[in-house]
Amino acid sequence: MSNGVGADTGIELDLTEEMKLLQRSVRDFAEAEIKPHVMKYDEAQEFPLEIVKKMGELGFLGVTVPEELGGAGLSASEFIIIMEEISRVDPSVGLTLAAHSGLCLQHIAMFANPEQRRRFVPDLATGSKIGAWCLTEPGSGSDASGLKTTATAEGDSYLVNGSKCFITNGSYASTYVVMAKTDPTQGNKGISALIVERDREGVSVGKKENKLGMRASDTVTMMFDHVRVPKENLLGNAGEGFKQALAVLDSGRVGIAALSVGLAQGALEAAIRYAKQRQAFGKPIGEFQGIQFKIADLATELEASRLLTRRAALAKSNGEDINLIAAQAKLFASEAAQRAATEAVQIHGGYGFIKEFPVEKFYRDVKLLTIGEGTSEVQRLVIAKNLLHT
Repeated sequence: MSNGVGADTGIELDLTEEMKLLQRSVRDFAEAEIKPHVMKYDEAQEFPLEIVKKMGELGFLGVTVPEELGGAGLSASEFIIIMEEISRVDPSVGLTLAAHSGLCLQHIAMFANPEQRRRFVPDLATGSKIGAWCLTEPGSGSDASGLKTTATAEGDSYLVNGSKCFITNGSYASTYVVMAKTDPTQGNKGISALIVERDREGVSVGKKENKLGMRASDTVTMMFDHVRVPKENLLGNAGEGFKQALAVLDSGRVGIAALSVGLAQGALEAAIRYAKQRQAFGKPIGEFQGIQFKIADLATELEASRLLTRRAALAKSNGEDINLIAAQAKLFASEAAQRAATEAVQIHGGYGFIKEFPVEKFYRDVKLLTIGEGTSEVQRLVIAKNLLHT
């Protein structure tokens, strides 16, 4: 490698020409189609449906889906490029993409049978339909095995009853992957995953959450009241849902790490612009060592985050076990992004507290990244378990 990194690291630092072209095209799209509307979406808590549809038309939603199923047939490495570039401009749109492609579509792609893939994947890959992933409940967040939603077998169907909270894309989704207990006596071994269509009787959208950040991302409570779901919509075998969900979360954490990298990139760029323009004591504040040290630290942590995330994406593409590296990437990148957003506001001073400057929104958006798809504390538990129980 020209960059001097040994092949045994498993990391290729340089993007291929195809990857660079993808990066430029996504950046151009984000700058032209998303950036002019960021604060309008945020202030109104408006879901950017037209933007999501355009991303589907451009192939961003189904980047890792095989071409015969309507996708681009690319790898996780390309997916994280898209996540980074979208999130650099608006993390809310990145979160929408993460929930649709990294959770719902990913779960179906990983565990569906060929017939289920033919039925559900193409519409999700092209954006004809939006997907949502339903795991969290009011009484079960980090303890996902404590969920209460049930799916009771009745003939050739299941009757699904329960509610899910903090469901991203819930109001706009047509396809849900729902984790429910098919055998409540078996603990997490009694949890199964079902594909539930929006038009089934008994599916309804409840409370829309009024959030600190990520306000253009739709977050709602979903309710399932005696929803009859055919057994042919069961993903894998009964009782495998919890194990499937953990695998999907591993994959999804790579996406959240990439979202974190994109947000940190946006915050750093904003801080550098401001440091060059803002004058104090007769010179740009970027000439003061205190500001320089902040920017140097943020840039270094950003590159470390990017490398961890690329390593995780490459491992996923190679079919490796990503439980450890995904947790490491998500933990480090999300916490580094939080520091980046905080310091970007500090560099802006009072203007960092004003909505006219993008760092204010980055600061509000970033907190979710240390909570969603497993808190930082959960990531540390996963990492420690991998290191101590081998």
